[in-house]
This record gives sequence, C-alpha cells and structure tokens, in this order.
Amino acid sequence: INRILPFSGTILVMIWCVMWSFSGSEVLPGGSLFGLLAIFYCAVLGGKLLEVIKIPSVPQLPPLLGMLLAGFTLRNIPFLSQYIYISSTWSSSLRNTALTIILVRAGLGLDPEALKHLKTVCLRLSMGPCLIEACSAAVFSHFIMKFPWKWAFLLGFVIGAVSPAIVVPSMLLLQERGYGIEKGIPTLLIAASSLDDILAITGFNACMGIVFSSGNILHTLLVSLLEVSIGVVLGVILGYFLRYFPSRDQTKLPWKRAFLVLVMCISAVLGSQRIGLHGTGGLCTLVLTFVSGIYWSREKIRVQKIVAATWNIFQPLLFGLVGSEVSVSSLSSNAIGICVATLSLALLVRIFVTFLLMCFAGFSFKEKIFIALAWMPKATVQ
Repeated sequence: INRILPFSGTILVMIWCVMWSFSGSEVLPGGSLFGLLAIFYCAVLGGKLLEVIKIPSVPQLPPLLGMLLAGFTLRNIPFLSQYIYISSTWSSSLRNTALTIILVRAGLGLDPEALKHLKTVCLRLSMGPCLIEACSAAVFSHFIMKFPWKWAFLLGFVIGAVSPAIVVPSMLLLQERGYGIEKGIPTLLIAASSLDDILAITGFNACMGIVFSSGNILHTLLVSLLEVSIGVVLGVILGYFLRYFPSRDQTKLPWKRAFLVLVMCISAVLGSQRIGLHGTGGLCTLVLTFVSGIYWSREKIRVQKIVAATWNIFQPLLFGLVGSEVSVSSLSSNAIGICVATLSLALLVRIFVTFLLMCFAGFSFKEKIFIALAWMPKATVQ
C-alpha cells in the first residue's frame, strides 16, 4: 500500500487536472465528473482495504464488498453526499457498460462441448429458478407488503435476476484453476446466469409495459419475444462477421478483436435501450461472443485477458455506483423488516427449486448444493 498510494494519488491529481482543463466546473465538487472520480477511487481503496484485512477463522472478504461500502458511505454521510453527485443517465450508462463487459467475458468463457452436453440442464437452471422466484416473490410481496398483483410481479422480476458480476468472474477463476471442468459446472453457471438475466430483463420490461400501459397484454408479450429473436439473429450475424474480420494476417490481432467485440457489444446494449428494445442487447452480446469465440479457438484466451483488464476498471465503478444508490434516509424502519422477510422467503424458494432442478443431472450432492448457493447473488440489471 505504501508504494501504491503515492503513485495512485499522483495519477488521480493529474486525471483531475486534465478533466478540469476539458470540462471546468464538472470536475469541481457537485459536478458529475467529480462524483464519478470520487466514487471510483474510494471504491478502489475500499476493495484494496478488504484485500489487506484478514480476520482469523473467517474467509477472505471479497473486494467488491469494500467497493459497495465505499459507495454507500459517500451517499449517506451528509457533509460528503452534498458534494457527490452523478446524473442518473451517467450512472445507468456506466452500470450497463459494466454489465456488457461481464456478458462479453461470459460468452468468451463458454465451453462449446460442455454446453452441448448440458444444454437441457442449462435451460432448466436459467429459466426455472428465475421464474419460480419471480412468482414466489410476487405472492409474498402481495400478501406481506400488500402490493397490487401487477406491481408484485414487477418486483418479482427485479428480485429474480442473479448477479453475473459476481457469478461470472468467480466461475472463470474456478475454470482457470481446473475446478468442476470435468462436469462443465463453470460453463453451466456462466451460461445460465447470463440467460437468467436476459429472462429477468425481458420479464421486467413485459411487466413494466403491463403496469404503465393500457394496451393489449398479448401485444406486450409479443414485443418481448420479438426483442429476444432480434437479439439472437443480430448476435449470430455479428459473431460470424467477427470470425473473418479482422483477417488472421493482421498484426496485434487480439487487441483489434477485443476492441471490436467491446465496441459492438456496448453499442448493442446501450443502443437497444435507446430505441426501446431492452432485452435485445444482452442476448446479442452473449450470442456474438460465443459464436466468434468458437472460431477463434485458443486465440480467444488473449482476447479474454484484454477484456478482463477492462473489467478491473469497471468493477469498482459498478459496485461503487450500486452502493451509492442506497439512501438510508429514504428507508422506512417499518418497511425494512417486511422487505427482508419477502426477499428471504423468495430466496429460500429459489435455493430449494434450484437444488431440485439439478437432480438427475449427474451432479453429486455437494455439487448440487454448490450450484444452488451460487444462485443467491442478486443483480441490478433491470
């Protein structure tokens, strides 16, 4: 830390000076760029502190917890929060960019052979727990929190999404170390978590259309299916395009491929949201990277390393921004208990259903427990 902090501090000051030269007041306290820099560096520092802190007989705490706490602290300390501001548009775009990078890593990390062997199990794992938890959360929130049924199902699809930002990097790390690759567990969880999120986003947008629209419910559902179809077709087309462009005889090929993949996928995710096709971009990203990665074969490892380096930048941004979204002042003490009860009951149903769906899939008891517990992290992908 003694060696890192002075260098990082110097870099921070120089970045601030350059940004001030370009944007002026935006990097002064109260501006969006100032808030972004503050959250980013505090999140990085929070993650580093948790890496250093070691509590006896307690497993190593993940750095992302420190990043979340850093964002949460900046938002809820009064004399700090008045100077830390990031526009909702910036925050949403940056979080969606971070989600895109995770989906790119997920698509490139898929093992085609393992996925072919586990395709039916993958569909069960991606659809079953998400739909069951969404429905159970809707029931619990209707009877415990007194939500109307439409709003209850909207909440259900918010809760039903698993966090790819936690699951995907963890599974890629286990895959690199050789754990679970014989039965394809990392590939199964990577693919299923990505599809789970796409299903949750599609369900959420369908419920949004039902809640806020007086139109035909069937039309809303058909639009959601159309978004999925467009995402698959566009992903296949762009994936085949990246198989042959840039050509193999070019220099610095992995860097060019990584750049094109990231630019195309970020454009797909942010662009699809801009035109109202919210479920298209994520599925396009997953299909695009999977299709192109099959052709790249062993060469895709270098592309994966470049994409992983970009995640090191966006991880503190993502978790810092998520932490800064939690405002203690907006929470009611009476609502906290029933919210925790609703979330806990829905989560227990999800764990139990996930375990049952993994029966007769060739996994041992411990592996089924691992898969069920790996499905606990919650996402903010909607």
